[in-house]
Amino acid sequence: MPYHLEGRLLEVCDCRVLCPCWIGEDPDNGTCDTIVAYHFDKGTIDGIDVTNRTIAIVAHLPGNILKGNWRVAVYVDDRASDEQLAALLKVYTGKAGGPIAEIAKLVGEVVAVERLPITFNVDKGRGTIKIGENQYAELEPYQGATGSNTTLTDTIFSTVPGAPVFVGKSPRYISKQPALGIDLDLSGHNALQSTFVFDA
Repeated sequence: MPYHLEGRLLEVCDCRVLCPCWIGEDPDNGTCDTIVAYHFDKGTIDGIDVTNRTIAIVAHLPGNILKGNWRVAVYVDDRASDEQLAALLKVYTGKAGGPIAEIAKLVGEVVAVERLPITFNVDKGRGTIKIGENQYAELEPYQGATGSNTTLTDTIFSTVPGAPVFVGKSPRYISKQPALGIDLDLSGHNALQSTFVFDA
């Protein structure tokens, strides 16, 4: 088995709530600027332990998410060893196959790969992500009539294939990535959280 990864997702973008990309519609602004972060509570890639590491993708989508041509910057937890970095990049460039390869094939250009301090704190639909000094987002869940977090399932697109996602909003979303033309400081926009198990 090339990889087994278990963990948590935090995703935020500049669409209003709820992000139309997940149901295959065009983004609210015609384009979409997003942070998608995966934290591994448990994981191995080709026998390399990546437990407690985080990879985050800052992306500009030029149009409908399913049409690809995403431009991305990839950030890996600065605690990752060279071996862990290489293993994570193998998976997230699609070279290791599996469910993540389906997402990776939508990327058209990678403008940067960097190791930066990443703080990932998500629990029961609430949390924060901080990547270096230029990326930060907060997450709050929506709740249903029973008090449980609102979930979205069986969507045409997913950054966590096979898993339900908790629907939320971001009280604060800051993202600055000049190479992608991103300079945002927003509140009240789309945010999502999930847990995942990926095997390939």
